[in-house]
Amino acid sequence: MNSYVFSLLFIAFLLLTLAVRFWLSSRNIRHILAHRQDVPAQFSEKIALSAHQKAADYTVAKTRLGMVMLVVNTAVLLGFTLFGGLQWLSVTVLDLTGPGMTYQIALLAAFAVISGLIDLPFNYYSQFRLEEKFGFNKMTPALFFSDLVKGVLLGAAIGLPLAWVILALMDKAGDLWWLYAWLVWSGFQLLMLVLYPTVIAPLFNKFTPLQDDSLRARIENLMHRVGFASKGLFVMDGSKRSAHGNAYFSGFGTAKRIVFFDTLLARLAPQEVEAVLAHELGHFKMKHIVKRIVVMFALSLGFLALLGYLKTQTWFYTGLGVDPMLGASNDAMALILFALVLPVFTFLFSPLTSISSRKHEFEADAFAAKHTHAPDLVSALVKLYEDNASTLTPDPLHSAFYDSHPPAALRIERLLGSQTT
Repeated sequence: MNSYVFSLLFIAFLLLTLAVRFWLSSRNIRHILAHRQDVPAQFSEKIALSAHQKAADYTVAKTRLGMVMLVVNTAVLLGFTLFGGLQWLSVTVLDLTGPGMTYQIALLAAFAVISGLIDLPFNYYSQFRLEEKFGFNKMTPALFFSDLVKGVLLGAAIGLPLAWVILALMDKAGDLWWLYAWLVWSGFQLLMLVLYPTVIAPLFNKFTPLQDDSLRARIENLMHRVGFASKGLFVMDGSKRSAHGNAYFSGFGTAKRIVFFDTLLARLAPQEVEAVLAHELGHFKMKHIVKRIVVMFALSLGFLALLGYLKTQTWFYTGLGVDPMLGASNDAMALILFALVLPVFTFLFSPLTSISSRKHEFEADAFAAKHTHAPDLVSALVKLYEDNASTLTPDPLHSAFYDSHPPAALRIERLLGSQTT
């Protein structure tokens, strides 16, 4: 392949991705607005029209913001690649540092900083305008920027050493560097599963042991019934950032923790909390987590092998607006270019991930219905959909393409059907 052909291929996939995403978003907006005036029949006795309309307006507002961000991100991608942005950045960094590992790390860091600065206004608007408008924002600007600084420092502390190891392997480990890099990356991911709940998450939120003895006894009985052991039950102060609620378990092996947002405990009855947790435990007991990790590791191996090939191809660089002979090594540039263009060429495969995820959600719902009462999970889901302003009427095609969770109506229909079979 020559650089001209690759450039045309890149542009074609980029335009196709942009067109499909705009088309799906437009469909979703039209479908939601067309059903805004009527609560779906199966929810008419559970959700007020005002709540249904709030969810519709919230989803439409988020979708429209996403469309604006899509245009900006597409322009930024073209600016970085075909319009010479990365070439300019590389020349600038090389002039400051000279060739070598310092140049490689500095190029990655500079790219990350610029990308973060571009995203910052959208993140701020989303938090303090969109979320604020619909009553979900609980975060102060001070906390927002405190989180930002913590995230940058944590990213540098973790990401820069990892980048150094990967770049060293790319430079010194020969043609099979991608295999060794994959082993390092996989080990790093497993380490993060262990460290996240006890080291990283507490930097951003406060976790306190669950104090409600009655609820604790109910949950411990559920865990005993399904054969799940954890390091503890914790409540997270999610309310200091958002009114949204959730529950999850984190960690790996003996480091597993069950975490409830304080907003969720304030909203749901004990039996509903138990049903929601049973759903989350269903993911664990049915090995969904392990399956997802295996798929992630397999994909990362395949992508790193592909990168191992692409980084030796001149057309990969020149076709994306970069001179591959600029510095002593192109490895950092190869990583950046690969990260930029991979989503363009893989976007149309997104539904495969969504299909698998929705299948797992149905299976976890069935597990919860088996070990708790399905009506309790149904009532919990209705409350969560209402509290989180999740639309009850998404466009079916948009949902099938993007959503990791099935629409509420389908989930509840299956749960209620399980009670009659």
